[in-house]
Amino acid sequence: MLLMREAWAENEVRSLAAPVNVKAGEAGSIPVLRGQLLRITAMGEGAVASLFGFSLADPAVWLSVHHTRVFSNSYLLGSGMRLVNNRRRPMMVLGKDSVKRHDLLLPGSTRPWLAERGYQGQGCIEAVNGDLARLGMSVPKLPDPINLFMHVHLTREGEILPEINRTQPGDSITCRVVMDTLFIVSACCTGIEGNDKPAPLRLSAAENLSAFGEG
Repeated sequence: MLLMREAWAENEVRSLAAPVNVKAGEAGSIPVLRGQLLRITAMGEGAVASLFGFSLADPAVWLSVHHTRVFSNSYLLGSGMRLVNNRRRPMMVLGKDSVKRHDLLLPGSTRPWLAERGYQGQGCIEAVNGDLARLGMSVPKLPDPINLFMHVHLTREGEILPEINRTQPGDSITCRVVMDTLFIVSACCTGIEGNDKPAPLRLSAAENLSAFGEG
């Protein structure tokens, strides 16, 4: 369930970022303000979106998959779950989710690691660092991502087993953002079996669901 949008003053000017199309094998970014919605949409079959977020006010505050797991006492990302930063404060809340399969355990891929496994091209980490450089944004560290749409299974014995990615074009998640945040999303190869065919993504922001054509 999405948080209710706060009542903004009628004369308050709130910028709304234009949609961003992220090509397969690249990364893209979008700023989303407190109270706005972030939607990440798969534009191709088998898409994986490796998600990073940094506070617009202080890049030393970032979306933390580690703190999110501890805060929620879960390694599964579900509707209504609060995604928190490295100071244990919520940055966004997961609302609508057509896939309901996401990974909170695996790190972002790198070019050397992909090459060792027989893949070509840049990894998630290089792509995100490149987008940060393009934006002229310096961050203390690059945390592990939240791997949206990635299909993996954790066994009782603790094994992480990749599964065939079933994500279809048009699948999406929608979150209510509760802190002014720059989100960076990688559509690069993950190097994870069954989830290793990069597909394009679309990032979009809105004040309410009706802007996405929903009630």
